[in-house]
Amino acid sequence: MRSDNNRRPPQEAEADGLIEGRNAVIEALRAGAAIDKIYIARGETDATLGHIASTARGKGVVVVEADRRKLDGMSRTKSHQGVIAIAAVREYAQVDDILAAAREKGEPPLIVVCDELSDPHNLGAVIRTAECAGAHGVIIPKRRSAGLTAIVAKTSAGAVSYLPVARVPNLTAALKELKEKGLWMFGTAADGGTALYDADLKGPAALVIGSEGDGMGRLVREQCDFLVSIPMKGKLNSLNASAAAAVVLYEAVRQRRSAEPS
Repeated sequence: MRSDNNRRPPQEAEADGLIEGRNAVIEALRAGAAIDKIYIARGETDATLGHIASTARGKGVVVVEADRRKLDGMSRTKSHQGVIAIAAVREYAQVDDILAAAREKGEPPLIVVCDELSDPHNLGAVIRTAECAGAHGVIIPKRRSAGLTAIVAKTSAGAVSYLPVARVPNLTAALKELKEKGLWMFGTAADGGTALYDADLKGPAALVIGSEGDGMGRLVREQCDFLVSIPMKGKLNSLNASAAAAVVLYEAVRQRRSAEPS
């Protein structure tokens, strides 16, 4: 009898952070499990799926309608029953938790803000670099962004266990609040008017990294105090989002280190 190589056992799906099937998702919601996102078959009028959607939204979980082909492609058990939840590897922090971490260390806040990074490998790499560079936290939007999934955790090499990541419903509003609390917004942009090595990153700062394809959104860009460009000496005019984050973060590290009393 030929085995189906595309079919993976339930325990492997769990390792991927997938929770498949109506009862499994209902129990996860009831137990208060950290869920990053729930995908529900588009066009279904089933009462159970409606209950799952309303319960999830009531708990602040993002619910996405998807066609069955997408669900079939995501499924590892091949018995998703029209609903797949993606578990978060840890609870999201609050923005105030990130600011509190900076206060506890007696350091000016250094925060990385990711504007709609949809690639989980990019987000994981940014979190890893931010933790290594001594940043106090990462902020991501609730929608149109990768979340704290198993793939992100793996790519971060475990950094998600140490660095607080906050997820906010409105990134523009969050940036406004950070500005009111004394942080300066530095957005990375190829057409930025401030060269990276001329930017003063020693004070309270949020470093805004745009999405992989489109960069920062217009409203997010308008909240930036400075648009910072990274010097490009080759034929290409941009870096991968996670590479750009690394370059800017370690320039901040360099400046802050030089500013420390000897």
